[in-house]
Amino acid sequence: MAEIREITSGLQFPEGPIAMPDGSVILVEIKRGTLSRVTSDGKIEVVAETGGGPNGAAIGPDGKVYVCNNGGFEWHDFGGLTVPGNQAKDWKGGRIERVDIRSGKVEVLYAECDGRPLRGPNDIVFDTARGVWFTDHGKTRERERDRTGVFYAKPDGSMICEVIFPMDGPNGVGLSPDGKRLYVAETWSGRLWDWEVTAPGQVSGMEPFAPGGGHLLVGLPGFQLFDSLAVDGAGNVCVATLANGGITVVSPDGSSVEHVPMPDPLTTNICFGGGDRRTAYVTLSGTGKLVATEWPRPGLALNFG
Repeated sequence: MAEIREITSGLQFPEGPIAMPDGSVILVEIKRGTLSRVTSDGKIEVVAETGGGPNGAAIGPDGKVYVCNNGGFEWHDFGGLTVPGNQAKDWKGGRIERVDIRSGKVEVLYAECDGRPLRGPNDIVFDTARGVWFTDHGKTRERERDRTGVFYAKPDGSMICEVIFPMDGPNGVGLSPDGKRLYVAETWSGRLWDWEVTAPGQVSGMEPFAPGGGHLLVGLPGFQLFDSLAVDGAGNVCVATLANGGITVVSPDGSSVEHVPMPDPLTTNICFGGGDRRTAYVTLSGTGKLVATEWPRPGLALNFG
């Protein structure tokens, strides 16, 4: 394992990292309710105040940042780690937001689909058709948890549809290098699913008892929970893993599973940057850090990234 370099600390539950061409990393601070920028020398700058609970983020075709906002959590200190809990007491709903990173202006694009409010949008990825896939992780209350799914939408606010339902806490979402496979990680089950993408916003599944007919690519043993993900240039799915903190690297056919440990049980996301996309930026959310390490393979070049 290559050396892990700390870029900065003091972040308030970072997630949704985006490696920028100037060497900075734009990310969210869920507890702080901001979209922030971490410069290459570790300085933290607020780009926009979103409020709620900004989560996954991605650059869209217009150069703006599209943010999954889960509406917010209750927060706890667990042995020095910052840990999200139940739905925040002031929660008003989830939404998909568009942020102008120059002005800091925040627009709400979607807060519902077919009359059903979004609960806790979590992770997001753009396809080559300029559409966006996103997961709704849902919210947890003292004695109940939402049933949620996976959505597809247009970034101009004109169309949103629920494509896969139900899932058990869908979290990370990504596309294969050719765009023909959709990957979704479920948190609570520790499972990674995939579907064939037949057209923009459409998938085909063959397993009658699986969510949306999805194919189970891998299920982790023991107590390991999945969070957000990224895909590398070889098609491996790199899933941030909770409890057994690190990045779980799954080959495209699911035959190989490797665990890359990280020094935080709440390792929540990964993205790739640098001139050759061999620098992996990882959010260590429990300890509030952004770290970097050299990856053995280049990351996948994201659409519009």
